[in-house]
Amino acid sequence: MTDERPDEMERLESASEAIESLQNLFAGDHPLDDLLQRVAESGVEAIPDADYVSISVLAEPAPRTAACTDDRVLQLDREQYSSGRGPCLEAADVGRPVRAVMSVDEQRWPEFVNAARACGITATLSVPLLADRVGNEPELVGSLNIYSRTATAFDPFDEALMRLYVLTAGLLITDARHWQRSRETIGQLGEALTSRSTIDQAKGALRAVHGCSEEEAFQRLVKESQNTNTKVHTVALNFLGSLDRGI
Repeated sequence: MTDERPDEMERLESASEAIESLQNLFAGDHPLDDLLQRVAESGVEAIPDADYVSISVLAEPAPRTAACTDDRVLQLDREQYSSGRGPCLEAADVGRPVRAVMSVDEQRWPEFVNAARACGITATLSVPLLADRVGNEPELVGSLNIYSRTATAFDPFDEALMRLYVLTAGLLITDARHWQRSRETIGQLGEALTSRSTIDQAKGALRAVHGCSEEEAFQRLVKESQNTNTKVHTVALNFLGSLDRGI
């Protein structure tokens, strides 16, 4: 068995393939945690000696693991959240990659190191993951955490490659959130137009039936809405339905 790492060109190729694969991962409409899960799964292929990957999100009221490739590493993340210290929290806080080797970092992060050793993890690399604020949605701040059973895993070159990978992922997550928000806005506009059309039809019918003005017809709808605690659009829809049924 040898501790020799793959050469830099081989590692660059692996990271490039993983970055390219991200383009296809973000096709379609998916919740944020689904996107993060895809980033984690692709991240395992981005770097040699990566056995597991998790993604921590620093969200209120407490940090959480939004994605992971193996449930066995959840406890490693939780130990960091409960103790308030560890490489994943530090990477997100300082905005730079943080490497940890269990044989030398026991004094620095004792809770995390003990949990890692129990899982057979000997080295980790956490890289900050950021996505811009989108509308009313907060900025996503967290870290991508790579766990390895190989003590010699990860070096500055791996840090640089994973920063590129995570930067690409953050940009794509931001784009996906913008796309989802645009789709929601279009849907809301469509509903508003449909609602306005229904109300206009109901007002016209009321004017024809009662010989009232447009404003008086609208006030009839508003009054019924208040009396029944029902939206004006629903009142208008029900009224039109009663006309169709000949009520």
